[in-house]
Amino acid sequence: MQASTCLELRLPATVIEEEPFALLAAQLDALGSAEEIDADLGTGERIAWFDPEGDAAARTAAIHTACRSAGIEADAITLNTIAQQDWETAWQRDWHGMAVGERLWVRPSFCDAPSDDRIDIVLDPGMAFGTGTHPTTQLCLCAIERCCSADYPPATLLDMGAGSGLLAIAALKLGVRESLAIDMEEDSVAACRANAAINGVRLDVALDDTPPTAQFDLVVANILASPLVWMAKELAATVADRLVLSGLLIEQVDDVAAAYCPEGLREVRRDAQQEWASVEFCRDTDASD
Repeated sequence: MQASTCLELRLPATVIEEEPFALLAAQLDALGSAEEIDADLGTGERIAWFDPEGDAAARTAAIHTACRSAGIEADAITLNTIAQQDWETAWQRDWHGMAVGERLWVRPSFCDAPSDDRIDIVLDPGMAFGTGTHPTTQLCLCAIERCCSADYPPATLLDMGAGSGLLAIAALKLGVRESLAIDMEEDSVAACRANAAINGVRLDVALDDTPPTAQFDLVVANILASPLVWMAKELAATVADRLVLSGLLIEQVDDVAAAYCPEGLREVRRDAQQEWASVEFCRDTDASD
């Protein structure tokens, strides 16, 4: 039975970057994680939730030890026990409908539809990553929109590490005929299916941590730099035409690009928003066999 409470860890965003925080949360078997930004104050917090079952004192000590090992001072660590309903809906805090790119509107189900002719995308991600508010997600959405506005838009799309399914759903609403969303988390797979139903689109969803063997006209992966490098050979093999990678800090793009260019791909574009970046490749048809 799922616990009615959980442990909530909060850290100022200034003391740890997003990728090290995601790795820290994963190493501690977090139930989920999120980021809260106060745009008016220019501050933010990184948050993770943990199952308190078992030895609560030992769990708390392990979290403190891991944070201190990551170079975080004790006075920056906030640990509280909160009710289940609070962490299950934590993603709703300060999330409103927002315009992305030229044609998209992304909103939670409790917010109003757009007042103009933007394409309406409705999400209830629960604990799954991907509400459209993070710069890397916006970079991917803009890249998908741009590719779908081309003379020869993609017919098929793979969203590797799909989270809430936002990118794959947006692609379908922009005219892609078939989208496959893959994620290694069961919560994310459930969120993808639920959000596809909310948006009235047919989305293929799979629970996996490795790329499929099929090829797709457009492949997107908004995850972290390290797994992108690890899976470079397998993910590149799925690309028939275009590949968009994000979840990257600007200074990580060179290393990630270096892993994909030897796989028959040619870098064609880089974009940045704040300290985050995306990189786009096309299949190099002139590459020698």
